[in-house]
Amino acid sequence: MKIKDKRFFELIKEYLTVYLLLQRLVSPHTIKSYRETLNLYLGFLCSFKHLQMKELSFSQVTVDSINAFLEWLENNRNCCAATQNHHLSVIRAFLKYAGMREPVCNDYYLCAGKIARRKEEKKLMVNHFNEEALDAILSQPDSKNRQGHRDQFFMILLYDTAARDSEILHLMPKDVIADTSAPYIIIHGKGKKVRMIPIMRETVHHYKSYIKRFHKEYKPGIPLFYTVIHAEKHHMSDDNVARFIKKYAAMARAKCSDVPENVTPHMFRHSRALNLYRKGVPLPLISEWLGHSNLETTLIYAYADTEMKRTAIEKATAANHPLRKTEVFNGADIDDETIKRLYGLK
Repeated sequence: MKIKDKRFFELIKEYLTVYLLLQRLVSPHTIKSYRETLNLYLGFLCSFKHLQMKELSFSQVTVDSINAFLEWLENNRNCCAATQNHHLSVIRAFLKYAGMREPVCNDYYLCAGKIARRKEEKKLMVNHFNEEALDAILSQPDSKNRQGHRDQFFMILLYDTAARDSEILHLMPKDVIADTSAPYIIIHGKGKKVRMIPIMRETVHHYKSYIKRFHKEYKPGIPLFYTVIHAEKHHMSDDNVARFIKKYAAMARAKCSDVPENVTPHMFRHSRALNLYRKGVPLPLISEWLGHSNLETTLIYAYADTEMKRTAIEKATAANHPLRKTEVFNGADIDDETIKRLYGLK
C-alpha cells in the first residue's frame, strides 16, 4: 500500500528541513523540539484513528484529534499546561506553513486556531539553592582528576552566567573573552539571539586553568565542553550534565542540609537570578542577563523572594510601631479614643 497523502509528508519535510532551517534560521535545538512534537502527534493519530503511518493525511488533523492529543498528553504523559500549549503551538505553526504552501490546507490551520490554550497556573516559586549549598556542591568534584576538573568548571560557569545548560554546551572557546578589563562570555540563546554576559575574575582563572588542560591546541569546531567517543571530540550531552550534577548534589547533601533534593542544571540559573535580585540588581537588567524576551517572565523572581520581602518589612517596621505591640484592655474601660485607634479612625 502506497502513502495515502504524499503531499502531507512532503510538507512536513519541507517545514522542518527548508522553512525552519534555511528561511526562519531557527536553532537546531528548536528544530529538534518541533520534530519531536510532530512525531509524537503522528504516533498518537495512528493509535487514535487505528491507522498506519502511511494512511495518515490532513483529513485526520481535526479539532477533535488535536484536543484528544492534548488530553492524552495530560493524562498519559503527565504533561503540564505549558507543555501542552507548546505542542499545540507547534501543530498550529506547521498548519500555518501548510496553508501558505497549499491554500486548500488553510482550513486546517483556521480550525486549529479555534482550540483554546490550556490555562497555565502562575508559578510563584522557583526551585533554587543558597550560596552555602552552591559551595558544598562545587567542592565535591576532584579538580585534580580530569573529569572532575571539567565538571567543576562547567558548574561554575553555569552559575556565574545564569545561562541555560544547552547554551553552555554550545559554547566554543572563542566565545569566552577573558583577556580584557571586563571579561565576558558571548551566549547564543534561543531564537539565534546573542547576549554578552559578564563573568567574575575567579571564573576567568578557572577558565584559563581549564583551557590549559582541555584545549592545549586551538582546533576550530571543537566545543568548549566535550566528551571523547572513539578518539573524537563531540558536544557533551545535556543528559551527561544532569547526571553528574545529580551525583555531586547527592554527595554535597550528606554534608550540607541546605542542598535541596533533585538538583537540576536549571536550578543553577534560578539560584543565580534570585541571588542577583536579592543583591539589588534591577529586574530589567536580570531579564536581559537571562535572555528573557518578556520582562513578565523575570517577575517570577520578585514573587519568589518572600524571604527578602519579609526581611525588608521587619527592617522598615520600627520597634515602637503599633504592629509590634499588642494592646491589652478591659472591655469595660474602653473609651472613644481607644476605639478610634483600634479601628483605624485615628
